[in-house]
Amino acid sequence: MRSGVPRRAATGAAARSGSWTFLSNHGHVLVCLARDPDVRLRDIADAVGITERAVQKIVTDLEVGGIVVRERHGRRNRYRLHPESPLRHPVESPRTVADLLAMVIGAKPGRPGAAKAR
Repeated sequence: MRSGVPRRAATGAAARSGSWTFLSNHGHVLVCLARDPDVRLRDIADAVGITERAVQKIVTDLEVGGIVVRERHGRRNRYRLHPESPLRHPVESPRTVADLLAMVIGAKPGRPGAAKAR
C-alpha cells in the first residue's frame, strides 16, 4: 500500500469471477482521492486496475462535474472534494458524495481518519 491507497488484489473476488463490481471506475477513483488527497494518479491506476490515462480522464470528469478540485502544491497535485455534491444518476441523486464515501470508507471527507481509512 502506498499513500493510503490499497493496491488492487489480482486474486480478489471480482478478478476471480471476471465479472462486475457495484462501483464504476469513477466511484473507485473518487474513493481513492477521498482516502488520500495527495495520492499520485499512477497509484490510483494501480489500485483500480486501469491505465493512468484513464484515471486522468476520470479526474477531469470529476473536476468538470464540480466534485473534485485539483490544487497544485509544488510539483504535486492535491485533490479537494466537494462532499455536498449530489450523486449524478437520478436514482442516486437524493444522496451526496459524502453519503457514498461514508458508506464505502466509513468516514466523511475532511474528518480525521477519512484520508487514511482502511
